[in-house]
Order: sequence, then structure tokens, then C-alpha cells
Amino acid sequence: MKTITFDQIKTSSIALEFDELIPDEIYSWTEADFAKYQVPIGNSRFPITDFFKITVEGEANGPEEVEMILNGDLNRVKYIGCKMSAGNILCNSSVDLHVGAEMSGGSILVKGDAAAHAGREMSGGYLEIEGNTKEFTGASYIGEWRGMTGGQIVVGGNAGKQCGECLTGGRIHVKGNCDILAGIHMTKGIIEIDGDVNRWPGGQMKNGNIIIHGFLGRLLEGFVLDGIVVDPEVDGVTFPGKYIKYTGDIGLNGKGNLYLGAEANKEKLAEYGELDDEYTSIREYRNL
Repeated sequence: MKTITFDQIKTSSIALEFDELIPDEIYSWTEADFAKYQVPIGNSRFPITDFFKITVEGEANGPEEVEMILNGDLNRVKYIGCKMSAGNILCNSSVDLHVGAEMSGGSILVKGDAAAHAGREMSGGYLEIEGNTKEFTGASYIGEWRGMTGGQIVVGGNAGKQCGECLTGGRIHVKGNCDILAGIHMTKGIIEIDGDVNRWPGGQMKNGNIIIHGFLGRLLEGFVLDGIVVDPEVDGVTFPGKYIKYTGDIGLNGKGNLYLGAEANKEKLAEYGELDDEYTSIREYRNL
């Protein structure tokens, strides 16, 4: 096993780009190799050793035997783990844009928050962010139609808007709350949200599953009430509890499933005459 430790010396006002510094590329590097490397910053390059003291310990026969440890303030370091296929990266700080973007394997742990586009277009591997993420987690990138296709993203805090946009596979688990349009344009995969959702999850979804345990502010018109389900099994995973199930988005002949935690939304639904105390009278849950 090889451990490569980056201890920050100073920060940069312009973000450092770490897409070349992934286990796939540096598993054979020595400290002398890092001393010669220049990191992209904007349209220029500067010695990486101006910003980090780099310590290399152990040997690796491939990227799967590498662990990168990044210490310091990483808020101006972007593309960490971008396109990695193996190995482990530990970020002991919040990070900038595109952490885990297009990764196909390996694991990344961020002990803080992540900026936008975390895990965008990833096809495999495991990305965990202990804090919050901004918009477009696990989503497609500008001009693209396909977002995350595989792997797993876990967000310990809250997620910003359009989490899982264009999701075509894999699983996203948000343990906090989620902003608007989670799962917009999704065609496959699972988005699970433990907390509350602002409004409009699953817009224009064609397939896939969204499970919301918390309170939902508004549901789009394109979802049709299916009924009450208990302990639903979704792609081999059982979600304990009672859920109100909807399908949609019917505007696109969608066959996606939205499971809304019944207990968390019972009071609001009853207030609008959507649901009685025994769940025996349910009508459509529209924009309330």
C-alpha cells in the first residue's frame, strides 16, 4: 500500500486543478516526481510544492494500492478525483467544484462540504461528503444529457438544487434536506432523501425511483397517485415504513416512482382533504 500525503503550505486565490493528480496517474510517483510537477491554475502552471508538502510512503503496483490524503483548506482545489478508476482519496476539508466527477471506481471521502457538480457523470465508485453539497450533485454537465450512470454518492448534510439531474443509474442518498427539482430528467437509479424537499422532485422523469422520507413542499402536476405502500422494495432494497406512491412524469409518459413518507406528510395532506387519519381516502396531491 502506498500513502501520498499532501500537507498544505499556502492557499491560492485561483483554484488549483487536481484532475491530473489521481491514483491512476501518480501510483508510481516518488517525491522527486512531485517536485518536478506543475499544477494548473487558471491558464498557467505553478510548482505543486509551492502549495503542498508531499510525503510518499510505501509502494504500489497499481492505482488500487494508493491512498491520497489531502490536508489543509481545500476550498480552492477543484477536480479532486476527477476520472479516477481506483484507489482512495481522503479530503480533510471542504472542497471546490467537481469532486469525483466522471469517476468510475475507487472511493473519495470529503470531511466537509463540496461545491457544485460533485460526482457529476460518475459511472462507478463511492463518493461520500460528510457535509453539504451545492447544486448538480450526481448530475450531467452543461450541454450533456446524461448524468450519473453508476456508483454511489452519500451526502451527510443537505443537497442543492437539481440533485441527480439526468440520473441514469447508481444511487444517491441525501441524509439531510434537498432543494428543488431533485431527479429532474432522471431515467434510472435511486435517489433517497432522509429530510425535507423544497418542491418539484422528479420533473420530467421517465423512470427510476425517488424516496422522500421527510416533508415535501410541492409535487408537480405530472404525477399520478398510485396508493399507499408498506415497506416497498426498490431495486432489491427495502425501505421500511408507509409511503404514498406516485408515478410519473405523465407529461413524458414516464414510469418513474415517487415514494413520499406518509407520516411526515400526513398533516398537510389531511389539511387539504387529500388524506384521512386512516389513509382510506386519498386524492391527488397537487401543487398545494
